[in-house]
Amino acid sequence: MRFIIVPGWRDSGPGHWQSLWAERLHGAVRVQQDDWITPSRKAWVDTIARTIALQDEPVVIVAHSLGCIASAHLPPEAVERIKGVLLVAPADPERRAVFSDFAPVPYQKLPYRSVLVASSNDPYCPVRLAGAYARAWGSELVRMQDAGHINIESGYGEWPLGMALLQSLAGDAPLTAHPGFSSSSSTPPSPSSSSSSSLGSLETA
Repeated sequence: MRFIIVPGWRDSGPGHWQSLWAERLHGAVRVQQDDWITPSRKAWVDTIARTIALQDEPVVIVAHSLGCIASAHLPPEAVERIKGVLLVAPADPERRAVFSDFAPVPYQKLPYRSVLVASSNDPYCPVRLAGAYARAWGSELVRMQDAGHINIESGYGEWPLGMALLQSLAGDAPLTAHPGFSSSSSTPPSPSSSSSSSLGSLETA
């Protein structure tokens, strides 16, 4: 199993949960875009697709922000290699001019399992729009309360809930061989659960 880390606009800096996972996940491959500041849909999508094509195992995408939208634009030949996707705090490409090249967002059902994590106060995407993405893509939706953009500025470094959700996508595949970095510290709620907490509630959109 390969874990393809797909950061969003301006990349994910030191201490961001994506950066920590890229260093510690077994089989992690981090996508490196040529231009993180002025994103181009074609360039970004092509880079992600090439990264997937280079892998000799099935992949799980771990995307954040604009990386989620870029992943939704992937061509069929890349999609065939994907086992699942963790989509965290997707951006709204119609909300900021710098993201406009990624509009319109594809609203077709994704042909693999996907979990979308949204925050009630994300400045880059209203939670209702994130819910619309989840419904269109057939994603299981995790709503987090007051989690901002689910990045280092919002206090999300190690993020055990995210690691537990990733484990649910990976199945029996080991996440890490590094001591002190365990996926067992948090268990994702059942998709049938109607309960909610500060960590979030999981529902099928």
